[in-house]
Amino acid sequence: MTNQKGGVGKTTVAINLAGALNDRGHDVLFVDLDPQGNATEGLGLLKTYDAQPPTLLDALVEPSAVSLADLVHSHPEMDVVPSNVDMNAAESTLSQEPDGETRLDTLLSAIEADYDVIVVDCPPYLGMVTDNALVATENLVVPALAEPTSKRSLELLFDYVGALELDHDVEIDPLALVANRIETTREADHMLEWFEEALPDVPLYRIRKRVALQRAFADGTSVFAREEETDMQTVFLEMADMIEAAFELKEVPA
Repeated sequence: MTNQKGGVGKTTVAINLAGALNDRGHDVLFVDLDPQGNATEGLGLLKTYDAQPPTLLDALVEPSAVSLADLVHSHPEMDVVPSNVDMNAAESTLSQEPDGETRLDTLLSAIEADYDVIVVDCPPYLGMVTDNALVATENLVVPALAEPTSKRSLELLFDYVGALELDHDVEIDPLALVANRIETTREADHMLEWFEEALPDVPLYRIRKRVALQRAFADGTSVFAREEETDMQTVFLEMADMIEAAFELKEVPA
């Protein structure tokens, strides 16, 4: 889950997609790579942000010494590897490490058999940490606002991904574009049309601005763990359907 443009609601989309996959009966691991720890907060685990080592950064620096399994925290909807204040040093630290872009790949390979789906929330910038997520997962979900500034940010993102593919001999599949926090305006309508024209082969999902999403974040859950319902649950479940189809997963009956 990435977009180098901040403020697009990336973390909210990531948490609720993970919640939708859990609602479909899947075992989900959520990895918060963002040094700001927004997803860690949005999943009710803010106390872990200042935890003592070992932390996620320790695992990225020494994957042979610290595994993700050592860092997992339980959440009612998913397992979570939280971010930590130490992750603020991740860019500079990993840039000095050999194969610094592939550390997450090593870590996920050791734990991926325990989960049906792994959701990785990236920081709102491009660099070594985001490289780790893209190289490890080889998949991409892009949240974006339905406003003109998204055009340039998407062009830059996909150019960057293309260069990363060449550098590491991988194919990174854009699974979905998520137009987020949509309001009823002519500008938003024009941008939705542009998204479809610019990326005709990438499924477009429309998330409209809803207070229920903010309330769920404040409660440390996805919208699927609250009694209050929202029409946006249907959209996140459609995204879960897409993930199931892409990875040949089957819904697990309750």
